[in-house]
Amino acid sequence: MSYAKKIKNDILFDIVVVGAGPAGIAFACGFAGSNIKIAVVDKLPRKIIANPKIDGREIALTHHSVKILKQLNVWRYISNKSISVIKEARVLDGDSTYYLNFDHQEIEKECLGYLIPNYIIRKNLYKRLRNLSNITLISKAECLSVNFEEQHAAITLSNGKKIKTSLVVAADSRFSKMRSKMGISAYTRNFNKNMIVCRMEHEKPHKNIAYEFFRYNQTQAALPYIKNQSGIITTTTKNLTSALMSMNKKKFNKQMENSFNNYFGKMRLLGKRYSYPLVTTYTKKFISHRFAVIGDAAVGMHPVTAQGFNLSLKGLEILINEVKAAIKNKTDIGLTAVLRNYQSKLHRVAAPVYLATNGIINLYTSTILPAKLTRQFILRFVNTVKPVKQTFLNILK
Repeated sequence: MSYAKKIKNDILFDIVVVGAGPAGIAFACGFAGSNIKIAVVDKLPRKIIANPKIDGREIALTHHSVKILKQLNVWRYISNKSISVIKEARVLDGDSTYYLNFDHQEIEKECLGYLIPNYIIRKNLYKRLRNLSNITLISKAECLSVNFEEQHAAITLSNGKKIKTSLVVAADSRFSKMRSKMGISAYTRNFNKNMIVCRMEHEKPHKNIAYEFFRYNQTQAALPYIKNQSGIITTTTKNLTSALMSMNKKKFNKQMENSFNNYFGKMRLLGKRYSYPLVTTYTKKFISHRFAVIGDAAVGMHPVTAQGFNLSLKGLEILINEVKAAIKNKTDIGLTAVLRNYQSKLHRVAAPVYLATNGIINLYTSTILPAKLTRQFILRFVNTVKPVKQTFLNILK
């Protein structure tokens, strides 16, 4: 594998990926064993990319996402000890005991999905990347400028290196600097709320059931992890976020017990609490000349449906396939015609999920009486009308 310090000026790459997060590295791994030369550029040092810190986030993976990770030869690196299964999911409105239920038997699978800590996924993606001779990781570097010409894109890095490439792929978060450099804006929604994530141990077993409680000022979710542990996600106002983050452990434990209607009995915080701002984005266009966005840089989802990384994997799978098809047909991979196929296919996949998620958020955080009545009706409607329920279940396959 090449290293940044060995790279000479004006080196040529077929693809330059900006951002060594999960989406960027996964995309690069999609070209393992090929003659496609790829550079992955990131401002972080290599040792941090290789050994990411625990960030409190648990990633729920669909069966299709696991299939993609297996195709990328990443899944085999992940220890079974780090993987837990979700067999059932229950959605509740406030203190109501009625719940919308999704069961693994309804999709004829051994489980609804899998749960893995985010830092574990990132760490094992890097393990796969470092063994690929056609991929060069350029760490501690940022893209200062990009000039797009007819036959290539010319990139100047902050370390003084200059790169020429056929295609630039931005995977540098929902607040993508590369997207901004291209003059591409995004539909952005700031909820003025925060997401608090942590791991908790509880008295009663979770039985591999995921729970989501919708309340007026906050949403509570519990994702079943190993033993009697769950990943806890609380979305709430900024004021309440400050209170929950500064609360001593004893009070915090009690607060969580009450928030989950004592479903888990006594609860105990394990490790730290982490807070993240709630902002969603949907890029107005996913491509430009010799340029494409993937992952959160394309669509930054709200965590309520746990579809963020799953959607990222679907998107990068589409782009990988389009690029490979162009190579097979001996077509320039940076041509707008090639990238346009990716844009249309991703939009068809992403738009319904993004809009549906925002609709759920609007409905289940409203305090007006009609909304409350509608919520209760929808839970019962989806539970009893099989074609409607199957639409939601299909996402998990």
